[in-house]
Amino acid sequence: MSTHNAATPAPHVPLWNIANILTMSRLVMVPIFVWFMFLDGTWWRAAAFAVFVLAAITDRIDGELARRHGLVTDFGKIVDPIADKALTGAALVVLSLQGDLWWWVTLAILAREWGVTLLRFAVLRYVVMPASKGGKLKTVLQIVAISVYLFPLWILPFSDVFVWFAHVVMAAALVVTLWTGVTYVLDAIRAVRAGKRETSE
Repeated sequence: MSTHNAATPAPHVPLWNIANILTMSRLVMVPIFVWFMFLDGTWWRAAAFAVFVLAAITDRIDGELARRHGLVTDFGKIVDPIADKALTGAALVVLSLQGDLWWWVTLAILAREWGVTLLRFAVLRYVVMPASKGGKLKTVLQIVAISVYLFPLWILPFSDVFVWFAHVVMAAALVVTLWTGVTYVLDAIRAVRAGKRETSE
């Protein structure tokens, strides 16, 4: 009997691959970033900014590595957005505590972010929901705005211009954040309905 047409099993992807390790390292950097933010001095603020940017860069790198080298795992699809939310959420809360960002913006973004995370877990038996293109745009806008807020702007001339730039980018991030939240809910409803239909057939 010919076996040429037999389906080849998908290669096993190890859980602790370089992409997932980078994702976990981003989680480790979150408490370090928060600690630096509560230390006084321009250099500590610059260090917090550097840790945040480094953590944000790992988000870009781990995704590229996972796709390019076939290292995509369900673990990565779930933990990667959690690491993103932990990083941006910690930054938003600290910025609001220190009076650099309105609390209503932070609370609106956090409600959407963790609501979508809980939604992903709720529909896990039907579908694994990776980050969408809109979700990635939202993350980029949030990171750019937060990075500007975090930088010690008081050492720069015309610092008010940079503050307003951060406000504008954060406003765009808030709009995209809420819009993608709605699309995730609609996608989840469709996935659950499709899963229930398959189960009943």
